[in-house]
Amino acid sequence: MAIVAKNLDVALPQVGLTTFRMPYTPVTFGSMAGISRGDLFDPVRSTPTHAWAEAHGAVFENVGLWKRARYFPRAGEDMHAAVARECHAVRSACGIFDASTLGKIEVVGPDAAEFMNRLYVNNWSTLAVGRSRYGILLREDGFIFDDGVVARTGADRFHVTTTTGGAPRVLALMEDYRQTEWPDLKVWLTSTTEQWAVIAVQGPNARQVLVDLIEGIDISAAAWPHMSVARGSICGAPMLLFRVSFTGELGFEINVPADYGLAVWEAVHAAGQAHGMTAYGTETMHVLRAEKGYIIVGQDTDGTVTPDDAGLAWAIGKNKPDFVGKRSLERASMKSPDRKQLVGLRTKDPNVVLEEGAQVAASAGQKPPMQLIGHVTSSYASSVLGTSIAMAVVAGGRARLGQTLFVPMPQGDVEVEVCSAVFYDPSGARINA
Repeated sequence: MAIVAKNLDVALPQVGLTTFRMPYTPVTFGSMAGISRGDLFDPVRSTPTHAWAEAHGAVFENVGLWKRARYFPRAGEDMHAAVARECHAVRSACGIFDASTLGKIEVVGPDAAEFMNRLYVNNWSTLAVGRSRYGILLREDGFIFDDGVVARTGADRFHVTTTTGGAPRVLALMEDYRQTEWPDLKVWLTSTTEQWAVIAVQGPNARQVLVDLIEGIDISAAAWPHMSVARGSICGAPMLLFRVSFTGELGFEINVPADYGLAVWEAVHAAGQAHGMTAYGTETMHVLRAEKGYIIVGQDTDGTVTPDDAGLAWAIGKNKPDFVGKRSLERASMKSPDRKQLVGLRTKDPNVVLEEGAQVAASAGQKPPMQLIGHVTSSYASSVLGTSIAMAVVAGGRARLGQTLFVPMPQGDVEVEVCSAVFYDPSGARINA
């Protein structure tokens, strides 16, 4: 209207007004934002054991919208000292960890196995009731989208776990395929992330801690091998129990309805004191899983990593006619031996901890522009091994085992040796104890 008034050389009110449309009066951005400001910008999600962790001095971190205990420092400990102590406790005795934030989806119906077969790279028809399997979900372009343990709890029922941050997008992807691609399949999906509290008990003494608390399940090594799942009860609460491990130690994950979570946690923690049990947080979990070469989607993958790149080609069902992403995996570029592959790195100086995200070069002393062949994805000081450990994606990585590479840093090149990403117990004897 001002432009029209200027061109007509008249006062603005003489031009007139356009038709009124809402809002008739100005609205502040604050009104549109509502209460989503400051501390309320994102909702805070906490697990059933949050108050217990607070009372025991936990330092928290944000994982998605969740508050998770990162570590439990004792008097005089910084994060590194606390994590070192927690790692030693899990490896030598027993640890307890809150894994409630894992995404959980019930896939139910006569066609549940067929639905899972079409989505995941794994073969689910061969998975027996009472067993679980590590599952990998790809995008249509063949790159890793999410992962997690999937249990078959009935002939027509799967309990699917996802990464903490991946739960909403995995459920959305599942619903998209169910409704638009395969509407003929008789299958139903239900998010149960907040319905289950998950208590991980890990370490060589884990079975001794739980054996007198659990009812209805024989958890002896002979009767209940690694990757078993069953329903029973613990401390009077109904339970779905997994024998799984993200630490490489003998491990169990107790799933109980969320309302029972705190009471069961306290009972297990109390019973564990006679067996050296220590509460540990996400930072210790990261170190323990890296010692075993277990990946975290979004950290050791970046949207351009295939199962083979990550050393997980063994998970792909060999006789499956199709699954999401299968066609893309058949492209020649996806099978190139020069692709970036996940490997381990050992620094020549065991006290040097590489920076995550640092680049990797084949030769030393380069000046920009450098020829770079990969980057560090995970890096930690391992108090159990007495050295630093790192994982990296490196071009043609598996063919470089034993080679010396270089990580250029401002203070100079850091010399590293390419090795297996499994630094601890490569035979898996401890996880099958």
